[in-house]
Amino acid sequence: MVGLGIVEYLKKERSQEWRVELRSNLKAKERTQLERGHMPEQDPDQRNKNFTEVNLGLTEEQAIHEAKRCIDCPNPTCITGCPVGINIPKFVKKIEAGEFLDAARVLKETNALPAVCGRVCPQEVQCEQVCYYPQKVDKPAVSIGHLERFAADFERDSGKVSVPEITAFNGIKVASIGSGPAGLAFAGDMAKMGYDVTVYEALHEIGGVLKYGIPEFRLPNEMVDVEIDILKKMGVKFITNFIVGKTASVEELMKEGYVAFMVGSGAGLPNFMNIPGENLTGIYSSNEYLTRVNLMKAADPEYDTPVMSGKNVAVIGGGNTAMDSVRTAKRLGAERAMIIYRRSIEEMPARNEEIIHAQEEGIEFMNLHNPIEYMGDEKGRVKQMKLLKMELGEPDDSGRRRPVPLEGSEFVIDVDTVVVSVGVSPNPLIPQSMSELDVSSLGTINVDKETMQSSIPDIFAGGDIVRGGATVILAMGDGRKAAASMDRYIKQKVRNIISLIKEFDTIGDILDFAG
Repeated sequence: MVGLGIVEYLKKERSQEWRVELRSNLKAKERTQLERGHMPEQDPDQRNKNFTEVNLGLTEEQAIHEAKRCIDCPNPTCITGCPVGINIPKFVKKIEAGEFLDAARVLKETNALPAVCGRVCPQEVQCEQVCYYPQKVDKPAVSIGHLERFAADFERDSGKVSVPEITAFNGIKVASIGSGPAGLAFAGDMAKMGYDVTVYEALHEIGGVLKYGIPEFRLPNEMVDVEIDILKKMGVKFITNFIVGKTASVEELMKEGYVAFMVGSGAGLPNFMNIPGENLTGIYSSNEYLTRVNLMKAADPEYDTPVMSGKNVAVIGGGNTAMDSVRTAKRLGAERAMIIYRRSIEEMPARNEEIIHAQEEGIEFMNLHNPIEYMGDEKGRVKQMKLLKMELGEPDDSGRRRPVPLEGSEFVIDVDTVVVSVGVSPNPLIPQSMSELDVSSLGTINVDKETMQSSIPDIFAGGDIVRGGATVILAMGDGRKAAASMDRYIKQKVRNIISLIKEFDTIGDILDFAG
């Protein structure tokens, strides 16, 4: 500080420029020597009995330490790994400099749901997978997801939640069908561009799969509500208990002045295995089971939504939804909560974090097993399940080794609740209500992958109704892409109308043309 007066020093010390200058003093080699931090968690033997969030979040000191690991790559590949295009180095630098509120603002430039994404997005196979560390030095990536969660939570807790800037209101009405991640991301971007946006939701609460499909021990509903409130402050309107295709058709909504629609109605139709006994009482789809608990509060004795809380609960499947279901069953009092999966644990599609958390919480993994029959008691309630042992053969189309049945390996176990989590199919309501809509053999809406525009020019679509089942962040990426494409489409329509009007000499000519 030689030659720098104390007053000037204090002024500079408080400025962002000084913090960034201090940041640059840490060499890249020194950064790579820092170890990746660990997210604090509830003790497994406590958390498996409550629905409080498992991950506890980073402290300010932990967040700054983790942010220091970022080496400022000249070509930040982490951005290309993010489906919604977050400027990851920019928000991470803000955290290292202690500018936590600014970090949250950077996130909201491209992400309408940072607190959600920081909790449930599979960063390990997206932005973190292409981070410098695992690519170049074989070390754990910067904890981008944990830092995203930290910035969003810090802003919420500060009481200084920022609302993204909105361009001049243009009054053009557009609608999202569905309030899941695709619809919310779409609504946020369209509102920023000045559109009059309405989101239609079939259920009584906003949030789609974020509310009904993900347990509160992973994603508290409060976090979803905070981010929805920001959208409301941006001018987005929400209408619940409204089933587009039943309450009103798209054609009827067009008569109310909507010029284009984004369909983000998800994949809420559960798949089953079609094996004997599947209709017995006590056998749920994962959709129904999680919806009863997450949205209808079946775990709360003050609510009257029933759910069967068995002592021997088997969940069929190996994805994130299966992990959510079996961990929910444990919290509802199951003495034996089991995952039944026909492949090995290495082939499970669930996030590694979810598998580890389940193991820590006492979940039993019965890998290389497949159910072939359910048996019931005299009242028609499931009491046993017949399993067949499997072995792994050659890889199939998914790239995973194909499960092959072992002849004569059948055996029976006791179960009183079964949750089937073997995939979902697209919500059929919109395709069924619009016969001219081009739909795949699987029931998904066919779209141009670059624009998300369907065979009907005024209809765009994204998320699970297009993909058939994917992650929250991929659905949000679809929503953002649909918003950008819809904006271009509407502006081109306006230009075409203006060009047409210019061809007429008088107002009378225009009225005659319009009939």
